[in-house]
Amino acid sequence: MTGNTDVVVIGGGYAGVLAANRLTRRNDVTVTLINPRPRFVERIRLHQLVGGSDDAVVDYRDVLAERVRLVVDTVARIDAAERRVTLATGGTLDYDYLIYAVGSGSADPAVPGAAEFAYPIATLEEAQRLRPVLDAAPATAAVTVVGAGPTGIETAAELAEAGRTVTLVCGGVLGPYLHPRGRRSVAERLTGLGVTVLDGPDTTVTAVTRDAVRLGDGRDVPSTVTVWTAGFSVPDLAARSGLRTDALGRLLTDETLTSVDDVRIVAAGDSAAPSNLPFRMSCQAAVQLGPHAADTVLSRIAGRQPAPVSVVFAGQCLSLGRRAGMFQFARRDDTAVSLHLGGSPGARLKEFVCKQTVKQLADEARKPGSRSWAWPRDGKRQKLLRAERGEAPVTR
Repeated sequence: MTGNTDVVVIGGGYAGVLAANRLTRRNDVTVTLINPRPRFVERIRLHQLVGGSDDAVVDYRDVLAERVRLVVDTVARIDAAERRVTLATGGTLDYDYLIYAVGSGSADPAVPGAAEFAYPIATLEEAQRLRPVLDAAPATAAVTVVGAGPTGIETAAELAEAGRTVTLVCGGVLGPYLHPRGRRSVAERLTGLGVTVLDGPDTTVTAVTRDAVRLGDGRDVPSTVTVWTAGFSVPDLAARSGLRTDALGRLLTDETLTSVDDVRIVAAGDSAAPSNLPFRMSCQAAVQLGPHAADTVLSRIAGRQPAPVSVVFAGQCLSLGRRAGMFQFARRDDTAVSLHLGGSPGARLKEFVCKQTVKQLADEARKPGSRSWAWPRDGKRQKLLRAERGEAPVTR
């Protein structure tokens, strides 16, 4: 391709910012980042915003390359045939390549009363809406956190450490991702903070009212403030634009993160479903998928075949209040192992990870391409891909 190339990145989260910054490696590429907010959101700190220890935002000037044009707006539709996006405010932008990094948000709860009386916190606006509600509630008010994934655990610990009376309703197992040893460590910390943990098959929430949460076994858990952290969803932009998605709405791509419908559209982050085998929705995956999406676009501009994606997981970091944390180590394929780091060392590691993630964005802004890894490909994923394609397993 000769001449200038226009690349539009939809979504200014971890994946989108890293992709936009990396694209500036070429002087003949013009990069436009479209995001609904004027500031970068540290999603891995939203529980701290709710608890009052952080505002969870960073100025884009600190993490975005100078050559990236920021458009504060929302994309209403992608016209792949015309290579054009329509903005919610009515304008349009043309592109040569598009990176789809719209991220994820709260799942629409199907539980009666949850939409009316529970507070999700998957986005900045949701967390900001909850904060004054908590501030207005008496210190002794019962707070119920529904969902025992990372967000639920971190929110429950943060609020309990601040002196709140917290019940964590798991709807099953506490920390499903965790190894049993790590799960015991988290449970001990939550108990030490005074959190009442309700787990097991009968703890599925069947209804939410103004002042209670009803469980599958018929119990009513008193709740002045109910925080909903159960599940994530993705925007339906791809589906509305006629692009193929998986059952959750993530854009279907091949292993280079290129849309199965259009070679000019590449996906990254929580909204990508490479080979219909998406990676775990996480910051850890996003900071690897974003740069790879940019590299796929840069390869196509240069006339080279893009490389297949390789994402490696190290584990999962949890903050358990400001004074303790836990790092659950994992195999490369994201399978938790028995080793974990807890207590104050775990808290320091979690804070280090949070700060380093923002630094990674800033480093890529100053020197695009500086954050590069040559990860070995995940053997378990390769087996799944071969099975999907009906190929015989490789023998040695």
